[in-house]
Amino acid sequence: MTTTYDCTSDDQRALGLEHAQRAISEKKCVVFPTDTVYGIAADAFSPQAVTMLLVSKGRGRSMPPPVLIPRLNALDGLATDVSADARKLAEAFWPGGLTLILHAQPSLDWDLGETKGTVALRMPADEVAQELLTLTGPLAVSSANRTGQAAAQTAEEARAQLAESVEVYLEGGLRPLGGADALPSTIVDATGPHLRVVRDGAVTLEQLREHVPGVLGIGEVPPAEELPAAAEPEDQPVVESQAAEPQEQPVVESQAAARPAPVRDPDAG
Repeated sequence: MTTTYDCTSDDQRALGLEHAQRAISEKKCVVFPTDTVYGIAADAFSPQAVTMLLVSKGRGRSMPPPVLIPRLNALDGLATDVSADARKLAEAFWPGGLTLILHAQPSLDWDLGETKGTVALRMPADEVAQELLTLTGPLAVSSANRTGQAAAQTAEEARAQLAESVEVYLEGGLRPLGGADALPSTIVDATGPHLRVVRDGAVTLEQLREHVPGVLGIGEVPPAEELPAAAEPEDQPVVESQAAEPQEQPVVESQAAARPAPVRDPDAG
C-alpha cells in the first residue's frame, strides 16, 4: 500500500526513511525530495526495480536514468577512467546540480538500459536525499513525473502523476527550497577527450569554466589550434596540407562525443 510521510516531522521522517529503505530492498519505487526537483528512485543494481521505475514514468530503456550517490568517494566505485577535469567538477559542484556522464565500471552487475557502457552520476545537496542514499547506497533516479508532464516539486504533485506505482512518498516541502524555479541538473559528458555540456541546467557554463576553462557548451567544438598538425618532411611544400589537417578534427571530436553519451533521461533531476 502506498504511504506518504511528512519529513518535516522528525518522527515521520524516521518512519518514512525506514519504510523507504525496506521498499528499495524489495525492488519497489520510492519518491523523495532532491535539491532540484522530486525524484522517483529504485535499486540501481536490480534490473527488475529499474524496469519498474521506467514503467512508472511511461518510458523505455532508450532513456536510462542517472544514478544518485551519497558520497564523493563512491565515484571511483561506479565509474572508471575518470579524468582530472571531471574530478575537478565533481569536487567543485557535488553535492549539487551537476550530473557527470562517465565510463561505467565494467565489473558492476547492473542494467540501467541502453547506456552504451556509461553511467550518469550525481550527488544531491538535500538532507532527506542524503539520508536515504546513506541507508540504501546508489539509487537509479529520475524526476518524479510521467514522461512529458511537469516535474514534481512536492511529493503530493508526484503522487498525482505516479499514484500506486510508488510504495513510499517522502514529503519534504517545496523543491527547490525557497520557491526557486525548478531547474534540472546540468549534464556534462566526461567520456571523451573534452568535457562537453549536453544539457543546460542548475550549474551554468560560466560556473563550470571557472574550474575547467575548456568545458565545451552545447554545439561547440574544440579550437582547431589545440589539435596537432600531421608531421611532414621539412623539404616538402606542405603548408596547406598541414593547415587543412586540423580542420577535419573538430568533426571527429564531435562524433566521438556523441557516440557514448545517450542524453539519458530528459527528465533527470
